[in-house]
Amino acid sequence: MVEWLLIPNPYPAYRPSSVEWLADVPTHWEVRRLRVVARIVNGATPSTNMSAYWDGDVIWLTPEDLGRLSTRYVERGARQITLEGYNSCGTNLAHAGSLAISTRAPIGHVGVLRSAACVNQGCRLLVPKRSLQSDYLYYMLKTSRGELESLGQGSTFVELSQKKLGEFAIAVPPLAEQAAIVRYLDHIDGRIRRSISAKEQLAGLLEEQRQAVIHHAVTRGLDPNVCLKPSSVEWLGNVPAHWVVAPVKRHYSIQLGKMLQNRPTGLTDVEVPYLKAQNVQWFSVRTTNAPTMWASPHEIEQFGIRAGDLLVCEGGEGGRCSLVKEVKPGYIIQNALHRVRPSGKCTNDYLHYVMISIAKTGWFDAINNKATIAHFTAEKFGSLPIPVPPLPEQVAIVEYLDKATAEVDAAIARAKRHVELLREYRTRLIADVVTGKLDVREAAMVLPEKADESNRLRETNKCPGPERANDHAD
Repeated sequence: MVEWLLIPNPYPAYRPSSVEWLADVPTHWEVRRLRVVARIVNGATPSTNMSAYWDGDVIWLTPEDLGRLSTRYVERGARQITLEGYNSCGTNLAHAGSLAISTRAPIGHVGVLRSAACVNQGCRLLVPKRSLQSDYLYYMLKTSRGELESLGQGSTFVELSQKKLGEFAIAVPPLAEQAAIVRYLDHIDGRIRRSISAKEQLAGLLEEQRQAVIHHAVTRGLDPNVCLKPSSVEWLGNVPAHWVVAPVKRHYSIQLGKMLQNRPTGLTDVEVPYLKAQNVQWFSVRTTNAPTMWASPHEIEQFGIRAGDLLVCEGGEGGRCSLVKEVKPGYIIQNALHRVRPSGKCTNDYLHYVMISIAKTGWFDAINNKATIAHFTAEKFGSLPIPVPPLPEQVAIVEYLDKATAEVDAAIARAKRHVELLREYRTRLIADVVTGKLDVREAAMVLPEKADESNRLRETNKCPGPERANDHAD
């Protein structure tokens, strides 16, 4: 893909692993059950009714904590427990360098402990024995998450049992080779992360450029020499002197959607597909797999939509909107959406760009009162002041922005696609390396030296606090 990826070759010889997901493994590698190479520690939760058990100094982790990880290492969870709480629930600490893994849905989130910690009943701790390096096991578990998820069972909630986790088979190369694998993958992962970060920053800058172009066009127009006047609107500032500033309702009709109706109430009611707030995102309206509700012929006419309509979210992210490009006859909107149509000398395309500009100012958040339940009501929407140029100028602004944003959008799409490809490549490469499909020993030897975090953690192999936490022998 690029030179720094240091693509290695396969091993010279393989043998069957007798494990379907591992397939063949290098002849000198072992295949071991997880319970053989790591001690498994169950989790527990102190009584939530005992305040003395909570907000102490003992690190206590949940599946949510592991799911929020953006790095390999776990520093702490959202809450901690006291020593009294720890003693009350009969769980065990695991020392730094052990792994915490979520075993209730979602199964398979994993992290390496930087300090001694315990977990709740939705997680388990894995304390690697001397034949297994923590960071190698981390990469192995990240790769095998899909396999671990498939072993979950349960009707109330899906859980991976201790027995099934213990019986899970992994490939175990010699320790020196595990270290080489970790060094190689850490190097590649670091380079890929930096490349992803650069592409994401580029996409962010392009999106800022896109927003600046839109905001300038809908608030200043296309003539750089135009005379300006105060708009008396906080988010808007000065506008061209020949423009008017008026509430949306003066130039557009706003129709709130129909309340959900689950059964017919009249002889002429029929089932029709409807759109809700989730169907409307910035720059797209999804009409596939739409749910249905009952409506009368009059309501189908009243709440119906057609190409060119602007759909605006009333709830959720109030003000989020997009134009309907195409839609089959018979679709209506639920009352979480507004349908907007021009009633005077205005266009929906222009209003769409104005709404995009307003959203980035934070003005919608301010008027939607997010301290309670956010609602962008028809009254708030209709009273919203917007700049209104003459119709020919609106058309010119839309034509200009369609072209300008298309070019920026294409560049953003390329950057985001590059990020997707890098992530897919990283996932595939890690899987190929930890399952022995690629031999990285020579490649790892030429990589620059760096501090070995896993060795530092392995040296910290005693847990502070309760004596039972020190039980981590092979």
